[in-house]
Amino acid sequence: MLQEIRWHGRAGQGVITVSRLLAQAAILEGKYAQAFPEFGPERIGAPISGYTRIDTEPIDIHSRIYEPDIVVVLDPTLLEIVNITEGLKKTGKLILNMKKSPQEASHLLKVKDVRTYTLDATRICLDVLGNTRALNTIMLGALVKATGLVSIESVMKSMEERFAGPLLEKNIELIKKSHVEAAG
Repeated sequence: MLQEIRWHGRAGQGVITVSRLLAQAAILEGKYAQAFPEFGPERIGAPISGYTRIDTEPIDIHSRIYEPDIVVVLDPTLLEIVNITEGLKKTGKLILNMKKSPQEASHLLKVKDVRTYTLDATRICLDVLGNTRALNTIMLGALVKATGLVSIESVMKSMEERFAGPLLEKNIELIKKSHVEAAG
């Protein structure tokens, strides 16, 4: 069954990388996947979107995602300037980097039937790294927990294909921590 994911973040936060890591994890499991960004000549910090499609059958669609099944938001300040729920299917899932509970987030965003998950990814990133450079990895762990689209093992394997050494070790630590802490 086709699953379409839209990622929201800021240029420099790894939206493109995380969409590709998820797609690679799906491919490692024998699924079909696409990952692509949507941005113009933005500068670091400008809002951008990324997309991932996953299916058990070949994917013939080659356009942006207009009605995602899942929306993931890396930067909570985007909630004030981007309509992150635009097109989200009524039975969709919303995964937010936010201190609020899933119930508070649903009320704030006025989504009723959408399943909402929250995680204070900023705090986790600061605790583990001392900076916020890996919000994408943390939110990927939350997505895996919330959806089961791919296994955490496949995500870690896709990370091993992209990273090495201390960078890989920290990303693995972050993904495990977020997988445990995501609330929904």
